[in-house]
Amino acid sequence: MMDAVVPSAEAEPNLTAIAADAAGERAVGRPTVYVYEAPVRICHWVNALSILILMVTGYLIGTPLPSVQGEASASFVMGYIRFAHFSAGQVLAVFFLARILWAFVGNHHCRQIFYIPVHRKQFWKEVLHEIRWYAFLERGPKMYVGHNPLAQTAMFTGFTLFVAFMIITGFALYSEGAGIDSWQHKLFGWVFAIWPNSQDVHTWHHFGMWALVVFLMVHTYAAIREDIMSRQSIISSMISGERQFRD
Repeated sequence: MMDAVVPSAEAEPNLTAIAADAAGERAVGRPTVYVYEAPVRICHWVNALSILILMVTGYLIGTPLPSVQGEASASFVMGYIRFAHFSAGQVLAVFFLARILWAFVGNHHCRQIFYIPVHRKQFWKEVLHEIRWYAFLERGPKMYVGHNPLAQTAMFTGFTLFVAFMIITGFALYSEGAGIDSWQHKLFGWVFAIWPNSQDVHTWHHFGMWALVVFLMVHTYAAIREDIMSRQSIISSMISGERQFRD
């Protein structure tokens, strides 16, 4: 369920910092609100580190380093790169699954990245407002206890769907080396029914990596920008779990 909003103190000078929670059902008039629980924060940072390692090693796998001098048996550079890639991929899969499981037992904020309320007209109006705010066409931001509507849309598409796609195609590619008797092939071998040519799966997996690179840059920029301009804590809230309304 999307978090409803009210105008910020910048837009209404005499208004105390207030954000509405759970579509306006519970108004929050405190300067600090506990939003992100510890499992959400742990999964966030572990997933972020895993994705960063996967990006770097994935790029090197797709564009290998120049050959090193000497006997091949004396160096294991690509082997270490592949090992780091496979290890980070499995860590990402475990913590992504843990993040999904926590969505069933945590507070409603931890469920925002797994859906978009497409049926709500107000949601799309507020998405448009956020687009205008990021484009410097609005004078002041709105206040949200959790993700704003644009961030919720971006997290669902740019993180949840893309990461799920990368995990599925990654394990499918790994199953080629593990063999048809491996659990990877039994769970993800169906990918080759969609793309019988293994190189096609490699290509889409590679495109997915660049999509995540773009998402990571936009996500980082938006978080830093909102922390400064909206006067609401964004980066620190994923460390302490608390959202602060500074005005």
